[in-house]
Amino acid sequence: MATHSSHSRPSQHSQTFSAHFDTRGYPVVDVRTGYAGWVERYEETVEDLMDVDVLASLAVPRWHEAVRAADLGCGTGRTGAWLRGQGVGAVDGVDLTPQMLERARARGAHEKLIEADLAHTGLSGGAYPLVVTSLVDEHLPDLRPLYREAFRLAAPDGLFVLVGLHPQFIMTAGMPTHFTAADGTETAITTHLHYVGDHVAAGLAAGWTLAELREEKVGDAWVARKPKWERYRGVPVSAAYVWRKIS
Repeated sequence: MATHSSHSRPSQHSQTFSAHFDTRGYPVVDVRTGYAGWVERYEETVEDLMDVDVLASLAVPRWHEAVRAADLGCGTGRTGAWLRGQGVGAVDGVDLTPQMLERARARGAHEKLIEADLAHTGLSGGAYPLVVTSLVDEHLPDLRPLYREAFRLAAPDGLFVLVGLHPQFIMTAGMPTHFTAADGTETAITTHLHYVGDHVAAGLAAGWTLAELREEKVGDAWVARKPKWERYRGVPVSAAYVWRKIS
């Protein structure tokens, strides 16, 4: 899960998670503080089933054809390493949290790493056949700046692939993004709800054309990994959107 910040006004449909659906009652910290505290155990706790396995299931992206990708909210470099493993030529990463970038730098999957807000990455416009964001959107109060920046970065006919927690799962499980702090305290990171329609509206407003939409449900693989999730069987846990920049 990647880190970032947004100072934009929240969209009409954005809801701060804890105000409506939180059944856990964990103390809440901001995104940069949260991921700085989570970095030591992040790789141990994030499941590939949540994001990279969903990316692998998509039909539209031809990963190996991308000579360069922008990895927005690159975190520790998990997504960047996966992209390189699929044959992407080079990957540039952006994240807000220095500690996560330090891990990504040590991993070595990225050609360039930048500490920046995802709404203003500082990367070159029109330079990326592929833009990817993984496990990021629930931390943004407003989706629109992310979609606009991704559109600016994308080359003509380029793709923007976004995968994240499905809003239905967040509401059903009553579970914000959270981690176990060094002192053992379960700690939530500021989480926002964005419905599928909010993504569609933000993407279309930025100029994107929707090419693929996938909702991945809790099934046998998830229950085998987390037996207590049997009660969530059939609930969509991840959502993936593939957008194309029509030239």
